[in-house]
Parts: sequence; C-alpha cells; structure tokens
Amino acid sequence: MKIAILSESGSGETRVAATPETITKYIGLGANVSIEKGAGEKARFLDEQYKSAGATIAASSASAVKGADVVLCVRRPKASALKGVKKGALVISIMDPFDNEGEIASLAKTGVSAIAMEFMPRITRAQVMDVLSSQANLAGYQAMVDASVVFDRAIPMMMTAAGTIRPAKVFVMGAGVAGLQAIATARRLGAVVSATDVRPASKEQVASLGAKFIAVEDEEFKQAETTAGYAKPMSAAYQKKQAELTASHIAKQDIVITTALIPGRPAPKLITKKMVEAMAAGSVIVDLAAERGGNCELTKPDKIFIHKDVSIIGYTNMAGRVATSASSLYSRNLMSFLETLIDKESKALKIDWEDELVKATALTRDNKIIHPNIKIKTATKKKPAVKKTATKKPMPKKAATKKTTKGAK
Repeated sequence: MKIAILSESGSGETRVAATPETITKYIGLGANVSIEKGAGEKARFLDEQYKSAGATIAASSASAVKGADVVLCVRRPKASALKGVKKGALVISIMDPFDNEGEIASLAKTGVSAIAMEFMPRITRAQVMDVLSSQANLAGYQAMVDASVVFDRAIPMMMTAAGTIRPAKVFVMGAGVAGLQAIATARRLGAVVSATDVRPASKEQVASLGAKFIAVEDEEFKQAETTAGYAKPMSAAYQKKQAELTASHIAKQDIVITTALIPGRPAPKLITKKMVEAMAAGSVIVDLAAERGGNCELTKPDKIFIHKDVSIIGYTNMAGRVATSASSLYSRNLMSFLETLIDKESKALKIDWEDELVKATALTRDNKIIHPNIKIKTATKKKPAVKKTATKKPMPKKAATKKTTKGAK
C-alpha cells in the first residue's frame, strides 16, 4: 500500500497533509509513504525530517502519486495532478464541493474515490477526525491574536501610577468552535468580552467562559439549531431584530470577530457599512467568513481594508497563519480516519462502503459522483428551430388576370 502526500498548489496555502509524526504511524501500519519535495516547508517541516521518519522524497507530484493507493492533501487537488494513481485510489482532503461541482466531476472521471473530510459526521466516534473543529479552533485563536496586533492599544486593564488604562471591549459574533476559542483567547488577554449566537445552547457556553451573552431570545431563537449542531438560517424578521440589537452594541466595541459560516452557503451579512462607520477610530473587525463573501459587507478577501479608520481583516485561511499547529492537527484528523480503512492483518486498504463515516464523506466512486448532496447542474439544450421554406401560393387565376390587365392600362 502506497500513500502519497502532495505539496499544496493553492495560493496562500501553508499547511501540509502529513507530518513526520503521522508518517511514522503510516509506516507502522504497513504503508510505503512518498511525499513531494518541499511539501512541508511552509509549515516548518523539512524534507530531512520526513526522510528520517521513513518517507521517500519525490521530486514531483507525478512521481509522488505514481502507483499510489491513497493521496492526502489539505485542499482539493486538480484532476491533472492525479495521473498515475491506481484505479479507485482514495483522494482525501478538504474538497469544498459546493459551487465547485465541475471540479468534483473532473475528479470522478479520473477514477479516484474522493473523500471530503469536511463532511465528517459530528458523532462521538468521529470527533478525532473532525477537521472543521480542529482548524476552526486555531482560526478563532489566531483571529484574536491578529486583532490585538492591528489594534494599537493595550488589551487588558492596566493600573499604573500614571493612571488606569481601561480594558479593550471584544464582541464575538457566533459562538461555535472558532467563536468560543476567540472568546477564551480574548479573556486570557484581559479583554471585556461579549458574544452572540442564534443557537440556544451557546448561551451557557459563552457564560462559562466569562463573557456576556447578547441575543434576541424569542421563539425562533429557541429552535435555531440543527440536529448536527449547526446554526439554522434565520428568517429576515429575526435578522432585522438581531441587527437592531447588535448595531448599538457594536458601536461601543473596540474589536469585533465574526464567525458565522454555514457550509455551502454565502456568509450572512451581519455588519453593515453603517455599523462600521459607527465604531470608534482605531477599532478592528476580524471576518472569519471572508472565504464565503464575509459577514461584513466591506470585507476584502485576504486583505486588511481600512474604512473610516476601522480596520477590517479578511484573511481566508486563518488556520494557515499558524501552519505548524494547523498541519499537526489536520494530519492527525486524516490519520485517525485512514486508520479505520486499513486492515491490520493484511496491511492493505479494506473499505466498508456502508460504514457511516465513509457514506457521509465519499463524493466519487467508479467514475461517478455518488454523494446525494452533490449534483451537477446541466443546462437544458433547446432544439434548434426548424426553418420553414417559404412557398409562394399561386394567385387565383382571375385576380392575376385582373391585375395584369390593370397594369397594362
């Protein structure tokens, strides 16, 4: 069994799908591991470390994937990068299939079985494989770190002989994994923290971290969570009430961190231009939903945009800003999942396609898209209109005679 790890070709991607630690464990499971040269450099993992762990350093992606049974990536690889893999090889990564159905179809045509790690079900058994949680946790942490760097004042309250410096006020919008870590980090730095979320269960979690909860707690709020633990899209009426409540609150904040991101949907707009303009000079907004359009209407992807002296941070790969830590956690997520697909005795892949983890994450198999939520939109071709040949009807004999006679006169 051969496992290949590719270097990430996407712009700005600093993470890598395997570390020397996980390479050692793969070899212990009976695999031969090939990693593309320089794949881990941006995450501070050098080729020599991989070599010491037992991996073979491949000069190119083509040589890395040649004859591979499994290909591991952070982001979805291009179909052209998979030439030479075995028929039916597993390609495991964050696939981002929504709005990219054409790319998934291209992967299907190569004959590989594409696995989307972000589709991992939120069940106890799969917690150790949850890439969304592991990466969001770091994103929430880094969001507060970046905010503190851009914010040109002290975060904690400081009592000195020259006077007291008040603590910074931080407001976190969305109390999922990223939001809770942002709250915890802000509290560690000494900020006064408040937070909001549409899920009722989040109120207690926010309070447990020492932050104040802000929300419109009506009947819709009480039913605003899916069985999978995600926030439901809220009605326009609720969003209006929530916006009115938070608008006045935002105006008093020094730092606002937004985390509202629903898989496969455009990010909801939570902060308007008017709200930004109401904030004090030097305030900071960190938009963790920038990759899906942003929660702030002024967010610019992968830029720090300044409007009316308010800095809006829109990095689309926040976890990648702490690449070493993010790669370590992500690679362990992959290893925990892949370990369930390897037979310990034969030391070969043994995939149970009816297993709930596989069924939830498998996008393609046998040259087809098999996931029920991924559908290719095909335009209906209209049949070309049949051109009718114009035929001149002969004029009645009498009318023709009359016309000719009149013309002659």
